[in-house]
Amino acid sequence: MSSDTAIPLATMASPGKYLTVGLGEELYGISVLKVREIIRLHKITPVPQMPAHVRGVINLRGKVVPIVDLRIRFDLPAEFSERNCIVVVQAGPQGPGGSSLVGLVVDRVSEVAALAAAEITGAPEIAGTRQSGTIIGIARVRNQITMLLDIDRLLKSNAAAA
Repeated sequence: MSSDTAIPLATMASPGKYLTVGLGEELYGISVLKVREIIRLHKITPVPQMPAHVRGVINLRGKVVPIVDLRIRFDLPAEFSERNCIVVVQAGPQGPGGSSLVGLVVDRVSEVAALAAAEITGAPEIAGTRQSGTIIGIARVRNQITMLLDIDRLLKSNAAAA
């Protein structure tokens, strides 16, 4: 791989704690530094002319928070159960005025896993596909493959789609 097509080091997952969430049989990891809270799924107000994966908005203690359905975002069929919940994450750069809250609808929350650098491998490149950078690493958590997500890039690509 030539140096001009190499993935920048900043896109590699860092060691640390990750909240693991389930979508169907698959597990995804979100850096706990991005997670603000986990809430029960409740009424989402639809917003017209948004992409299908943007379900709408909720009122979270006086703040309007957009809700993204990760199943739809990842082209999985929508399924709802009593275990569905919303993981509220902080998107964008840290600091005053630099970040915003976004809710992610997931099937279930699994656990918080502490991952060492040796447990994380880079996301595989597949010939003929465009690297979006939303999956920044793969780890094994309790003998199950867990894809580690770059929330900022995932939500940035959502904003571009909207």
